[in-house]
Amino acid sequence: MFIQMIQAPCTRQDEADAMLDEWRRDLAPGATGWLGGTYGFTDDDQLMAVVRFASREEAMANSARPEQSAWAERFMALMDGPAEFHDCDDVTLFLDGGSDDAGFVQIIRGKVDDPSRLKAMMADTETLHEMRPEILGGTLAIEADGSFVETVAFTSEAAAREGERMEPPEDVRRELEYAMRGATFHDLHKPHFQSA
Repeated sequence: MFIQMIQAPCTRQDEADAMLDEWRRDLAPGATGWLGGTYGFTDDDQLMAVVRFASREEAMANSARPEQSAWAERFMALMDGPAEFHDCDDVTLFLDGGSDDAGFVQIIRGKVDDPSRLKAMMADTETLHEMRPEILGGTLAIEADGSFVETVAFTSEAAAREGERMEPPEDVRRELEYAMRGATFHDLHKPHFQSA
């Protein structure tokens, strides 16, 4: 799997939503390898979009389509500033990989010097599910320099906040502190989902 994360300042959110619906309706049918996406807006008006493709090659082939380029130009004109793009070939799904039924999504951006350590922590799904049953699943996408984008789907924001207050076991707390050092958290109170 390949994930591209896009972040950009956006106050014209209704227009951006309408354009994303247009993409799903008109362009998704021709996008080979497109699996789906999760997007939304943070309280400080940042568009956060996590788009999943079967492979980097199929994602790049989609970007090269003239109709995609034309749509992207119109879409980016709605942003209040330049967009950041992060392309990740190293993708791990945890639990069920997320859910279109999630009531709340958190996108975490960070950087680690040992991606295998972070992936090992996410692979321990039994402990994760026992500790945090409100987590439906998510994706972990890592770039070559150790930068990561983690997308976590929760049943609801209230359940997520309650879960955050629980004290994890010492070994889990140590790994969380390692992974989340310097990380930024982006809350999508009204997440949107698109699936192939």
